[in-house]
Amino acid sequence: MSMIKRRDLLALAVTALSPLAPRCVLAQSRYPERPVRLVIPFPPGGVFDAVGRPWAEKMKALLGTVVIENQGGAGGALGAAAVARAEPDGYTILLGGPATNVINATAVSRPRYDPKDLEPVSLLGSNAYSIAVTPAFPARTLKELVDLARSQPGKLSYGSSGVGSLNHLTGEVFKSLAGNLDIAHVPYRGAGPAMTDLISGQIPMAVASVTGQVIELHRSGKLRVLAVTSANRLAAAPELPTTAEAGLPGVDTEQFIGLFAPTGTSKAIIAQIAEATRAAMADRDYQQRLIASGFDPYPDSSPEKMRQVVEAEFAHWTPIIKAIGLKLD
Repeated sequence: MSMIKRRDLLALAVTALSPLAPRCVLAQSRYPERPVRLVIPFPPGGVFDAVGRPWAEKMKALLGTVVIENQGGAGGALGAAAVARAEPDGYTILLGGPATNVINATAVSRPRYDPKDLEPVSLLGSNAYSIAVTPAFPARTLKELVDLARSQPGKLSYGSSGVGSLNHLTGEVFKSLAGNLDIAHVPYRGAGPAMTDLISGQIPMAVASVTGQVIELHRSGKLRVLAVTSANRLAAAPELPTTAEAGLPGVDTEQFIGLFAPTGTSKAIIAQIAEATRAAMADRDYQQRLIASGFDPYPDSSPEKMRQVVEAEFAHWTPIIKAIGLKLD
């Protein structure tokens, strides 16, 4: 079956579910008529790229051409603002997460956009964080790290991908639950520089997203992951204990990654994108590709399910952001 026929059948199936189907079948059968732009609000090579680029590849046969545009800056706010202001015609989509839809809305006094201007479309996956140290670090378990930090207040530091990042917030939650540890935060301009300094020993530890690269660095001995913040052990690295198993329950941070459209985008177009995404996520090979990269895929998402996740994350992180007095401006 040709891409055009498959796309038309998908559009007809989606619009047929709507009471307005007779009036919008013709319009939806033509969507998309040109490439869709997926804005990734972070620099190339990061966690969001590892999810967004495979999704764009899968969409070629299910939706049409998707062009990736990395628009980093201000912790994801610049790219998110560009999408929030875009024409709500289905041709500009954001690959967002807690930074774009929770943290920037809570920790910025004059945000560049209102998260309500971004409509949830579909969840793609989530990934946990790791508490990682250099190979030469004396602590070999999370408990030993906590004991060492307590015995040497102010002597240790940890790196993150930036102030206000979920890495940063996870590090602060870890310090708090472990007894208000005195460990300095060292913010970097992205995850790459932080990992480079961790591997070279410039910093003793880091809170880093669990990706395929981090798993490989751990297995090759270039860094040591003491624990991961997921609720359960990772399918890609079952040898890594969770923070709860390592003696520190409550540090169960996972970052959701999903698609958002400008508010005002027609429900039929949103449903079409969500349905194409569900079809892609049903592919076992695609799921395994995400799992191998350290992600937990969402095979049965929907706009409403994604909305519930965003609301739950907002409720979870808002009091934490206020408690630590985080201000991003």
